[in-house]
Amino acid sequence: GGERETRWSEDWAWMYLLVCSGILLIGMPFYWFSFVQGMDFETARKAFVRVRDLRYLELIGNIEERKRRGETNNDVFLADINAYQGKFADAAALYEKSGQAEKAVEMYTDLRMFDKAKEIVKRSGKKNAHTLTQVQRQEAEWFRNTNDPKAACDMYLAVGEYSKAINIMGRQNWTDQLVQLIRQLTPEHVKELKLAATVICEQEDQWQYAIEAYRKINDLDSQIKLFIEMGQWESVFAIGDDHPEKKEAVYVPYANWLAEHGRFEEAQRAFHSAGRDDDALKVLMDLTENAVSESRFSDAAYYYHILSQQHFDSAVATTDNDEEKEEYMNKYRSRRRYAELYYVFSVVYDYLIEPFTKQSSESLFSMCRYLLLESEALPKGISAAMIFIALAKQSRLVGAYKLARFCYEKLQGMIVPRRYRKVLDRESMTIRTKGMNDQEDLLPMCFRCSTRIPLLHNNGHCCTHCLQPLVYDFANFELLPLVEFFIDESISDEEAMKLITAEPPRKHNEEKTTEVEDGVDRLRVSNAPITTDIDLFTEKLLAFEASGSDFVPIVADRETLQSLNYREVVVKRWDAPLRYQFFKAVVPAHNTALCHQCMQFFQAEEYSLRVLEKGQCPFCRNPIDTNRAIVASCW
Repeated sequence: GGERETRWSEDWAWMYLLVCSGILLIGMPFYWFSFVQGMDFETARKAFVRVRDLRYLELIGNIEERKRRGETNNDVFLADINAYQGKFADAAALYEKSGQAEKAVEMYTDLRMFDKAKEIVKRSGKKNAHTLTQVQRQEAEWFRNTNDPKAACDMYLAVGEYSKAINIMGRQNWTDQLVQLIRQLTPEHVKELKLAATVICEQEDQWQYAIEAYRKINDLDSQIKLFIEMGQWESVFAIGDDHPEKKEAVYVPYANWLAEHGRFEEAQRAFHSAGRDDDALKVLMDLTENAVSESRFSDAAYYYHILSQQHFDSAVATTDNDEEKEEYMNKYRSRRRYAELYYVFSVVYDYLIEPFTKQSSESLFSMCRYLLLESEALPKGISAAMIFIALAKQSRLVGAYKLARFCYEKLQGMIVPRRYRKVLDRESMTIRTKGMNDQEDLLPMCFRCSTRIPLLHNNGHCCTHCLQPLVYDFANFELLPLVEFFIDESISDEEAMKLITAEPPRKHNEEKTTEVEDGVDRLRVSNAPITTDIDLFTEKLLAFEASGSDFVPIVADRETLQSLNYREVVVKRWDAPLRYQFFKAVVPAHNTALCHQCMQFFQAEEYSLRVLEKGQCPFCRNPIDTNRAIVASCW
């Protein structure tokens, strides 16, 4: 029987016929595999076609194709056959025997038998095209795909795949391991350290470790950017001080941040430090336009005030071009006017839009009149219709019926928001039941000529009789008892200040009296000071005579200045090229406050309340020390 089986094993064709005839039914798969191992691929193909085993048919086709390409190593073919049969150890031994250990490594890595693959790599040494690192990398990939991040991370670190390990640490929020890796990496690992810094910044309150990574590779730009994001401006400035070439990268973002937070003066200085004055103006203009378009008129007023200050500073800095200086001054005056108008309109607008207001009817009435008397065109966003609506309402409340009638007539020719139309139609009818005149006590009085000024006139913010400019309280917009006067052209501002503060000279009147004492006639001479109830400034006020349509200012000479009580004089100390403005308090008991930042007047008590409420000037928002006296004077 043994000799017969041996002969059968040598004659594969005969064995195939015996199996197919049914003589050898037991162990049929064994014979099929024997055909393959005996390298009789023709017979083996017929056998596997008979049993429809596509897997082995594919193997046979692959081996035959390789033979046609000139491959002749039967050990490799046998190794492939053993691998297909699950005899992996035999297959690996044959691969190594044939000098193709890399195939054994590839087989074990495909089977996820990484330890055996590593053993073959170590045993084969340089003869193997696979390296231990490659095997470990594949093992790490497998761990990652099988959701074992710890093992995958450790394997990536072992093979030097730091970027993949960092990504895993970031996804798992392994801060401690990430910090440890940052400290282990050398400055040569620039890419990995940048990635680690980026990943650790995504974790809460861990940005200081990112700075540590950036410092290791001396990445100043990334340090500056991260410090800015964290609001660590002192650290940003420290980099700028140590590295002057980074000045622009330091101060431009700082200036933008300051502008966004409303600290425009500091923003301008920061832009100037970076040499970017044009950017400072552009940012401020954008903020101003946005405030107007969004109906944030109070902010628009503040931005225009800052813009006016910037134009004024530019005019001061311009010393060699008179035309350019005058252009800056014109822009300054225009922007300052816009600031004042938006400041007033913001209160009127809030009154119409908001359900409640803390302003009194008298204050709203005065504010609307201030806007109505504006002689030039109103800037963008200020609605004349809304001004007339508010003024009509307040005129009815305070008893200015003539002015209310005028407002309702004007509104007939304007486009009025729909929500006001029915109310205005009704009020325009009911106003006819009221009187035809304005109440006498509503008419403001000029403190120079004592003339009552009509509520409606064409002289703007000046007296209709003497044309003296009126001085407003920028809290309630009532007239203040201040009269502006000018100094003689031969007197400088500094000399005028000295004359006002100097002790006024006194004239004496010599008196001679004769007395009898102890029977002796005695002559006594006394020099009594001359007293009078009218000073020189008051004389100039009383000596006023109207001269047609021309304004005749009050001009004070040295004698007049020296006669003034300095406690009754308020001075706006403008910087050059503007001259000082001098005002005399006609009612000395009236306390007036002056903000020395924006040069606006306020009634002292109202100003105190506003400052106590917000700690800043109502107009320019300049911080005010509430512990200091705020009653204005020139000293």
